[in-house]
Amino acid sequence: MWQYIKDNHDQDFQLSFNQIQKIVGLPIDHSFLNYKKELLNYGFKVGKISLKNKTVDFEKLEGKNDTKIR
Repeated sequence: MWQYIKDNHDQDFQLSFNQIQKIVGLPIDHSFLNYKKELLNYGFKVGKISLKNKTVDFEKLEGKNDTKIR
């Protein structure tokens, strides 16, 4: 999943839960959140997660200081 994001996006973007499931080939659940910190290694971070709209916002990191987990 993270490699897909790194290879296919160069700015902030949003994916639906359905799109994510198609990319990874598995249904996603709350355990997805346990791995979001790994995305920092690929130059992005997980922004807003909307359970109502079933979307996840991904934000491109601009500099080294942005990789700090908040």
